[in-house]
Amino acid sequence: YWTAAAKHADIVLPITTSFERNDLTMTGDYSNQHIVPMKQAVAPQFEARNDFDVFADLAELLKPGGKEIYTEGKDEMAWLKFFYDAAQKGARAQRVTMPMFNAFWQQNKLIEMRRSEKNEQYVRYGDFRADPVKNALGTPSGKIEIYSKTLEKFGYKDCPAHPTWLAPDEWKGTADEKQLQLLTAHPAYRLHSQLNYAELRKKYAVADREPITIHTEDAARFGIANGDLVRVWNKRGQILTGAVVTDGIKKGVVCVHEGAWPDLENGLCKNGSANVLTADIPSSQLANACAGNSALVYIEKYTGNAPKLTAFDQPAIQA
Repeated sequence: YWTAAAKHADIVLPITTSFERNDLTMTGDYSNQHIVPMKQAVAPQFEARNDFDVFADLAELLKPGGKEIYTEGKDEMAWLKFFYDAAQKGARAQRVTMPMFNAFWQQNKLIEMRRSEKNEQYVRYGDFRADPVKNALGTPSGKIEIYSKTLEKFGYKDCPAHPTWLAPDEWKGTADEKQLQLLTAHPAYRLHSQLNYAELRKKYAVADREPITIHTEDAARFGIANGDLVRVWNKRGQILTGAVVTDGIKKGVVCVHEGAWPDLENGLCKNGSANVLTADIPSSQLANACAGNSALVYIEKYTGNAPKLTAFDQPAIQA
């Protein structure tokens, strides 16, 4: 839990995990087909407290009576019952029967929502296709718009009113002969940066660093072998990675998965955080999404003594 962000904090408040508190959850990324009681398995460990209780006390510190305003007079279980009752009311409108909250909690079993035939055959925008007038879309014209007059009024140079290709700030078209295009794909063995410290890391780490995938010909050109430590850098920063040499990536392209915890020492990220190399710019003025794949980098075999990895070490704490 000592992430890079937590290590930057001046004050750290230990919060309970899902095993140490009561909660409700849904299952099914899109279907939300089940409601599940998440009962506390163990008492809060050491000094950990529920975030609900912590924020309630902080509210009181900010303003007398703030705790009552924040909690609305409800404790943990009262809020869970409130949320459950709201779901029960919505289910009743759909002619779905759910037990009362106390019975649901005592039974400790998930509730499964039945799937209707209509939902099984659902086609996105199918209603619109069948009757575009009756089931108009939420656009000014009610149709799929190839050209947006709304975007036209914004006048954004980096987001025109119609789909078009715009050259990235950095790409192979502007690269010199030694630069490679960096992809920052989603990792297969973690969710972004979550659980980067976990035992599963041993399955994918190379030379105890975040792996970098390099095409066989590029690796040969730069004198890099499978398993070597590789320094990757550009004008924004530098990182250490472990080489994975393969024909399974395009020549001229390397890949470092996003999400590694930063571990900086003298300007070098020892753990291989791709964010050190990518530009801190939005995809456009409109979307403001990340533009992680638009970066050019240089690579070389790292020949010095490998610095000790400290990304997962606990910081010095003053109680």
